[in-house]
Amino acid sequence: MKTLASHLAGAWTLGDGPAIPLVNPTTEDPLAWAHGRGLDLGGALRFARERGGPALRAASFAERGALCAALAKAIHGAREELIALAVANGGNTRGDAKFDIDGAAGTLAHYGELAARLGAARLLPDGEAVQIGRTARLVGQHAWAPRPGVAVVINAFNFPAWGLAEKLACALVAGMPVLCKPATATALVTHRLVEIWAAAAILPAGALQLLVGPAGDLVDHLRAPDVLAFTGSSETARALRGHPRVIAENVRCNVEADSLNAAVLAPDVELSSEAGQLFLADVARDMTQKSGQKCTAIRRVLVPAARLDDVAAALRERLAAIVVGDPAREEVRMGPLATAAQAQDVRAGIARLAAVTRDGFGGAGDVNPVGVAAGKGFFVGPVLRLTDDAGGCVAMHAHEVFGPVTTVGAYDGEPHAAAAVVALGRGGLVASCYSDDRDWLARFVGDAAGWNGRVYIGSEKIAAMSPGPGTALPQLQHGGPGRAGDGAELGGARGLALYMQRVALQGDASLLKALTS
Repeated sequence: MKTLASHLAGAWTLGDGPAIPLVNPTTEDPLAWAHGRGLDLGGALRFARERGGPALRAASFAERGALCAALAKAIHGAREELIALAVANGGNTRGDAKFDIDGAAGTLAHYGELAARLGAARLLPDGEAVQIGRTARLVGQHAWAPRPGVAVVINAFNFPAWGLAEKLACALVAGMPVLCKPATATALVTHRLVEIWAAAAILPAGALQLLVGPAGDLVDHLRAPDVLAFTGSSETARALRGHPRVIAENVRCNVEADSLNAAVLAPDVELSSEAGQLFLADVARDMTQKSGQKCTAIRRVLVPAARLDDVAAALRERLAAIVVGDPAREEVRMGPLATAAQAQDVRAGIARLAAVTRDGFGGAGDVNPVGVAAGKGFFVGPVLRLTDDAGGCVAMHAHEVFGPVTTVGAYDGEPHAAAAVVALGRGGLVASCYSDDRDWLARFVGDAAGWNGRVYIGSEKIAAMSPGPGTALPQLQHGGPGRAGDGAELGGARGLALYMQRVALQGDASLLKALTS
């Protein structure tokens, strides 16, 4: 059985300490082992600063973009192998695995194209130059410059390819090397990606390193110009933000954490309409895609009180058609949760909701998975909970159940009331609303936008082309305020800012124009 090595300081290195198993969540059979202790993480960060950083900063935006394009091409070349690993180690169906793998390749390709447009420059202008002297000869110009540090990216278990790519693409184009620590339980895909890229020698030495296993003393070695980018639980995020080294060095820390994303149906939408069918499709897909293990999945659904029973019936029909089981089987549309701990947490969350809501579908999540031995696998079936008072159901807004679980609650149909209920989640990655009433939308979006990093507006006009609220697009920022971590990634060129330093330049207008063009 394979033991996963870390790729640090230009070499594959095995750690020591207790063996950590990576298992197939469908069969519970071990697939590989990881040993993460005894590694020189301080040396790895020095290697990134001394080798990877200077090599990247010496390149132009276009040259760094070409690196991203080459990484994307390598993913396409190994696509089937990576999909198979995601099915085995992540419990993904083939469709879910493609969502992760293709999302990674697409994000890297997008930033390759963006960097090509930025061209030969090494500084990125931020706004227009402003006159600060007696004449237009003396100006001030804000610009973004590469930071002389390393980006430590700590990723969650659910997107081992895409989660790495969205951070790596921005950091590389910005000129900052990366040390990646994926979640150990599902690290096979990330490990194989780095193996493929390292064998192809796409990146300069030190531009990308991989730590498999526990983080150890990694954070203890961070310095002021470094960036710590984390995706995971709010509890871990608080520990990282409060780490003495992060505080003492003022290390830039970006967090994407919990999010009780909401979908709101406006009173003007009939379920039989295109907007109504889009709403139902989005909710059902986000409940079951990746077994509900998406940070952008819809956790709360708000509908006018008169529509509650009709929405519940329509969703029940869609969820009943979802085949749960061995994700390697063609007919299966939803696999297991990624780990035993995840399954335990989800069942506990269902129990909390069940104490204050009524059953809409799925009960406690018990299911007989197709093609799986009795008693095996980390399976929880789709669960729909219902409440007649969305605003008064505290449990609906207090805890994210990170699985195929959604609560549908009634509200009075008014946009301000809907936005107020959305705000009870204390900050989200994405809120979605479905309406063709522009006045209703203007009032809802105006109130809800301040609580969310992204607002998705579903309507008849975009129903045929919409990717749904659960897809994080590289062109738009991914992150949100409050409970969601108050961070931001992606967003086209905006995503580079996390890994760059804004600097105000003062000097001759023609010189500053040359430096930033």
